Amino acid sequence: MIVFDGVCVLCSGFVRMVVRLDRQGRFRFATAQSPFGETLFRKHGLRTDSYETNLVLIDGVAFTRLDSFVAVMAELGWPWRAMKALLLLPRPLRDWLYDRVAKNRYALFGRKDSCEVPSPELRERFLD
Repeated sequence: MIVFDGVCVLCSGFVRMVVRLDRQGRFRFATAQSPFGETLFRKHGLRTDSYETNLVLIDGVAFTRLDSFVAVMAELGWPWRAMKALLLLPRPLRDWLYDRVAKNRYALFGRKDSCEVPSPELRERFLD
């Protein structure tokens, strides 16, 4: 499960990439702005007034910040699994790097006026 900022161009692009690479259809998605996404954010102690991290749930384990990206890549197999090397960076550095991008993502990549409507074939993978 990937809960992401649905108006963030970077975040939506990440989801489109995962959909393309996840040929087995393991991941489901929800926008953080949806009632379901907000509930999951609150359940995991995340802010619901600004969605500055993705929330990834894999086998009951929650991942945020850069660890969420690495967890998804690891599930997609080789060569994407090589992204696990990012975990060699100390957590404070990983969090700092992620936070710099997250805080500036709208300025760097843009923001949509509303959440993107998924295609009919992709709609079944969304849970919001």
